[in-house]
Amino acid sequence: MLLKLVRSNYARGFYRSSSILIRKLHNAVALSNTEYQSKDGKEAQGNPFIIMHGLFGSKSNWNSLCKAFSQKANPRRKIFSIDARNHGDSPHTDEHSYETMSEDIAKFLNDRGIEKAAVLGHSMGGRAMMYFALSYPNLVERLIVVDISPISPIGTNRTDIPLFLKAMRSIEIPKELTIHQGRKVADERLSEIINEKSLRDFLITNLFKNETGDFRWRINLETLEKRFEEGVVNFPDVAGRTYDGPTLFIGGSKSDYLRPSDKTQIDKIFTNSQLNYIDAGHWVHAEKPEEFMNQVLAFVNKV
Repeated sequence: MLLKLVRSNYARGFYRSSSILIRKLHNAVALSNTEYQSKDGKEAQGNPFIIMHGLFGSKSNWNSLCKAFSQKANPRRKIFSIDARNHGDSPHTDEHSYETMSEDIAKFLNDRGIEKAAVLGHSMGGRAMMYFALSYPNLVERLIVVDISPISPIGTNRTDIPLFLKAMRSIEIPKELTIHQGRKVADERLSEIINEKSLRDFLITNLFKNETGDFRWRINLETLEKRFEEGVVNFPDVAGRTYDGPTLFIGGSKSDYLRPSDKTQIDKIFTNSQLNYIDAGHWVHAEKPEEFMNQVLAFVNKV
């Protein structure tokens, strides 16, 4: 009952003075973000639209789509693309779970005085947004989940994410090499375990040189490897909670992250949901951006 009261107070805007919620959020981190607004001079009228990437991704992966959303959303909305903790330019921490990511999102809204938002997440980000909607349903106008299920474990039969993390941690690159040369070394090492060049390229976008010239990863490999099994693989037990707002699941028909057989169980948690498929793999938005954008806008513009 207390938890319901806190969530209700949070949704009604009372959370700023709630010592209970401040204690609840004290481990939340401030997420790095990029904000997009319409360039036609029209002021945003709709609730903000917040987007979170998947595992190994970053806010920059969504740059082109966010620009399109900012121009084509009707009514106009502010668009925020955010880096999850332990990714991109957001803080690296020892904790990584859907619970902590949900609290980070709550802090993001709180810090900006956002009372309600449409939210979208891909893969790991999709689960973070699902958990956020179940934790703070009154803060979520509508929910879009891209190629991930709350039912099946994360990952596919064709990938070994812990192996990827271990391999990336083991790569050592001499600091005298250029970033181009360093990424070539990383690609050669990763090619020993990953056949798909597109997947290797995606992972290597996280490699950079810091101010001292050392090669580093923008993702916190140590924490992700340590917390992967307990914090990422399975969706948390939501103890009978439901989200009744409009929800769209978009799956890649060539992916096995979101199975049609999961829909019956999904409907018990997200009671107002629909499931659409696009002829693509796991990175639906990158493979079929036009079709993906049209589905998202058709759903987001239904206000």
